[in-house]
Amino acid sequence: MKRVTLCADDYALNDAVSRGILQLAEAGRLSAISCMSVSRHWPEHARWLEPLRGRVDIGLHLTLTELAPLGPMPRFVPSKQFPPLGKVLGDGLLHRLPVAEIAAELERQMECFIEQTGHAPDFIDGHQHIHLLPGVRETVLALWQHHMRSTDGYLRSCHEPLGAILKRGVEPAKAIIISTLSRRLTRMAKQRGIPINDSFRGVHDFSGRVLPQQLFPHFLQGTGQRPLIMCHPGLLGSSNDVLRDWRPQEQSYFASELFVEDMEEAGVVLGRLVGQS
Repeated sequence: MKRVTLCADDYALNDAVSRGILQLAEAGRLSAISCMSVSRHWPEHARWLEPLRGRVDIGLHLTLTELAPLGPMPRFVPSKQFPPLGKVLGDGLLHRLPVAEIAAELERQMECFIEQTGHAPDFIDGHQHIHLLPGVRETVLALWQHHMRSTDGYLRSCHEPLGAILKRGVEPAKAIIISTLSRRLTRMAKQRGIPINDSFRGVHDFSGRVLPQQLFPHFLQGTGQRPLIMCHPGLLGSSNDVLRDWRPQEQSYFASELFVEDMEEAGVVLGRLVGQS
């Protein structure tokens, strides 16, 4: 049996997301949880994770979109909320991001994670893949060196070989763009000896036109010794969640016996990346 790491993103976004993720993790249907320490819910929701420590990878979901920063960012956040992804992406690609402000904010998010859990995260990644961007990825690598160098943790790579993306046939254009954005960070991580996943899956359009039970069997297939699949489950949630209609569908699928059957057919089991050589 091959091992895959199934990681639920956006923990602490709201109660519905966190409680749904907890239900799945307690049932053994997830092997990693990525946490938004920037969320106002984080201090309380961090305590809910304590029984899962050592059973699943618990990581930091660095955030520069949708929510509000933990500290002042006068250039990047002139209002109260992070800018939309389109602006962050555009400014990143044009090397216009205020690097010092971003570095300070991501350090605050790391410190908030450690303060509430009592330990460094098992891994680092980025909400909406912001950790891949120029002006952000350098800070991500610095966070690793400062806080995680002595751990068994890892950094999320979003690179997937072109052949695997095309063979999978799920939202290939979007997957290729994300994989291309990830090349530089992946190369830099390898040069520094930072552990990463060697296959990244789970990219789709969240439209609901294709159901989770149709999508995820494709993501269970593929190459790589350290594959990671991102997912976004949750209970029926609040109206301010852009994925509010999609999350319960994933939640139901992962909780079902159909998911177990799909894993058996693919010849995979869930496993953590922490501790893998």
